[in-house]
Amino acid sequence: MSEITELLRRAGDGDEQALDAVFQSLYPELRRLAQARVAREGGSLSPTVLVHEVYLRLVGNDGLSINDRAHFFACAAKAMRHIAIDELRRDLAVKRGGGAAAVTLDDSLSELALPGNSALLEVSQAMDTLGEVNARQKQVVELRFFAGLEFQEIAELLGCSLRTTKREWERARAFLYAQLA
Repeated sequence: MSEITELLRRAGDGDEQALDAVFQSLYPELRRLAQARVAREGGSLSPTVLVHEVYLRLVGNDGLSINDRAHFFACAAKAMRHIAIDELRRDLAVKRGGGAAAVTLDDSLSELALPGNSALLEVSQAMDTLGEVNARQKQVVELRFFAGLEFQEIAELLGCSLRTTKREWERARAFLYAQLA
């Protein structure tokens, strides 16, 4: 059993220091993932803030039971996704429309292009639908898109082959494209 898995098991048994030790051990890796996420998004979050928010969400969740390293990164990726979406919603909710484009109600609504940040909200909603259809494909998208992991890393975390991971990514992309089209 790896050191991380042992620490996570102890955290599940109620050892409050164990989850802190997991975060200390994996902090550089989480920061790298957060850097990739923030660089793509360009929002108001910094990588440090994103990792600290993930920490607060995972530590503050008493009902959370994390089994191993793969499960930890899956939970961290999901938390990063939710934090990014929450931040985006806050940014869009500012007074007088939050920078959203003004829309008049007429027949040309189908020609309206989505503003860049609104697309992330739609992707999040499409991912929720994908999760109802295929949970592993949703995990692959969260780990690839929201956590910035490479296919080999995702395959190792999910315990499947590289080819399976790429196939699930392609299927998920096709599903999401159809949902967003």
